[in-house]
Parts: sequence; structure tokens; C-alpha cells
Amino acid sequence: MNSERHIMSAFDRDLEGVQALVVKMGGMVETAIHDSAIALETRDEELAEDVRRRDKAIDELELKINEEAARLIALRAPRATDLRTALTVIKISAILERVGDYAKNIAKRSHVLVHMPAVESSGMALRRMSLTVEGMMKDALDAYIQRDAALAADVRKRDLEVDQMYNALFREFLTYMMEDPRNITACMHLHFIAKNIERMGDHATGIAEQVIYLATGELPEDARPKSDSVTRATLNEGED
Repeated sequence: MNSERHIMSAFDRDLEGVQALVVKMGGMVETAIHDSAIALETRDEELAEDVRRRDKAIDELELKINEEAARLIALRAPRATDLRTALTVIKISAILERVGDYAKNIAKRSHVLVHMPAVESSGMALRRMSLTVEGMMKDALDAYIQRDAALAADVRKRDLEVDQMYNALFREFLTYMMEDPRNITACMHLHFIAKNIERMGDHATGIAEQVIYLATGELPEDARPKSDSVTRATLNEGED
């Protein structure tokens, strides 16, 4: 009995350690979302380059989390609830890594946009959209820490707002391009940035769904609310 207690105690410590790494990774990704949006709005090339550099640390942390979680599963033979936690850790770290990639993509396009005339009101609109996604990501990670299924469900609902912002921006960019062909290149870059932010919202929702699974043992049965998009059938989902 003492031996079994000792093994479970060691497992709990290891599991807490891996979850602490996920929280650390989440903080890094939140910062990347914030800084990529600020770099775009203020046309700050140095900050954009810093976001790009920091993505490597996010990638490395995902690898470390995966290795630690896999080792736990292989060596500790966790019970059902603990196995669910370990598997959720792997899924959430993969989602966070992808969001970090989107922040890096935004930073890359910011470098290009610095050398083009600004498109009227686009910076503020994209900033509002990014702030909404940043809030979703923060709440999704807080829900993970607290195992708060209600907060996670609220994050899922907010994804609809992000979709609506994206659709409005898409139509706005189309209008600018039709009014003046000189806007086409800049608006295409801005469209892909908006799409990256929209995808970040999808991934924050994905984390929220994993939290619901972790807290209740079941994924949400209802489809996540989505806005009808004029672009879903005609444009790709973003970038690698």
C-alpha cells in the first residue's frame, strides 16, 4: 500500500509538472498574440521580428511537453482520469503551438505591410478582433487551470463574434480593392492576417472543448456556433 501511494504521489508530481509547462506555454502564446497585433497596428518591425524569433521557444516547449506526457503514460500506467489529463495536455500543447505559428505569420506579413500605404481603419479593426481572441485564449487557459467547464463553454460561444468580425473585414477589404486596384496587394496581406486571427479564435475554442472534456469526461455534443462565411468555400484556411 505504501509503495502504491508512493508511485501515485510521484505520478501526481510529474503530471503537475507537465501541466505547469502547458500553462507556461499558454502564457508565451498569449504574449505572441498580443505582440503580433501591436506590431501590426504600430508598424513596429523590431517587435514583429521578436515575435518571429520567440516562436522557436514555443515549438521547443511543445516537444518537451509531448515527451514528458508520453513518458508519464508509458511508465506510470495512469488510471482513466489521469490518462485523460495526460492526453489533454498533449492536445492542448499542439493547439498552442499552432496558435504560435499564426502569430508568427502575422509578424511576417507586418514586415511587408510596413513598406505599403496604410489601408484606412484596418489596423484598428484587426486590433479589436485580436483583442477578442486574446481574451478568449486567456479565458480558455484559465478554464483549464481551474477545470471550469462553464467558462470554457462561454469561450466557445464567443467564437461566433470573431467569425462575424472576420466576415465584415473580408467584405471591407473587397470594397477597398474594387475601389482602387492599388490597394489589392495590401488588402490581400491584411485578409490573410484576419484569417490567421480567426483561426486563432477557432483554436482557443478547441482548447475550451478540451477543458470541457477534461472536466466532464465528454466533448460538447452540440456543434460550435459558426457565422455563415462568404469566404469558406472560396479561400483557404490560412498558412503553415
